[in-house]
Amino acid sequence: MNRLLSWRAPLLSLIVFLLLIGVWHALTLPRSSAVQTVGSEYAALVGAEASTGQKSAFPSPGDVGSKILEHLREPFYDRGPNDKGIGIQLGYSIARVLLGYLLAALVAIPIGFLIGMSPTVYRALDPYIQVLKPISPLAWMPLALFTLKDSSVSAIFVIFICSLWPMLINTAFGVSSVRREWLNVSRTLEVGHLRTAFRVILPAAAPTIMTGMRISISIAWLVIVAAEMLVGGTGIGYFVWNEWNNLSITNIITAILAIGLVGMLLDLMMAKLTKLVTFPE
Repeated sequence: MNRLLSWRAPLLSLIVFLLLIGVWHALTLPRSSAVQTVGSEYAALVGAEASTGQKSAFPSPGDVGSKILEHLREPFYDRGPNDKGIGIQLGYSIARVLLGYLLAALVAIPIGFLIGMSPTVYRALDPYIQVLKPISPLAWMPLALFTLKDSSVSAIFVIFICSLWPMLINTAFGVSSVRREWLNVSRTLEVGHLRTAFRVILPAAAPTIMTGMRISISIAWLVIVAAEMLVGGTGIGYFVWNEWNNLSITNIITAILAIGLVGMLLDLMMAKLTKLVTFPE
């Protein structure tokens, strides 16, 4: 019985997937030219078959599947500035995200510790946090481009900004939520401040800190795609925008699926790390 129950979720997921593919396939079946109205301008641009209704202007599941196999056969080709494999583009985006994310962690976690341990520091820094936190990361992009003079460095700076706040706030909350009894015991045993921070506060606050880091990595991956659309050059966001300029909806859908897959893997990685530092109750 338990084995049957364990198969329910995967089976339901498979059924939903097949239904979505079936609906997608039905919506992209050929139509007569009299019915082909939606996207007719785009259909005329992509080819005669689409413009006459012999083929849908929107790619079918088979078209996307073929394109995915094509990318998988040669993901890292490089034929010039505007023609790079999707693997190379994802690599650029992941590298920017990880660099900006790690820089944010180096800044946010120590400051979060200070805020969580000191009410005075919290009251001093809270107005700045409340003003800067709601600002969209992309709003910083023009200023970053003006001051840093480099599109890649500007994109990394935007990732740094968007990753900073969830980590800082969660770290401060986790540190301030450590049980008073544990801190009182460390004082009774005359444990030094530094040792208390690493041996008492950090292990207790680690699950909350990791939750903030997990939120940050998801936001960073969202933002990098939009940032790369603005600055161009390289990256999966630029790849999507470039394929739109090339009128390749199939490549755009392929890139969207790749973005979702990488985002899911990053989230799963952070979820595993969170479990490692979470003590069973």
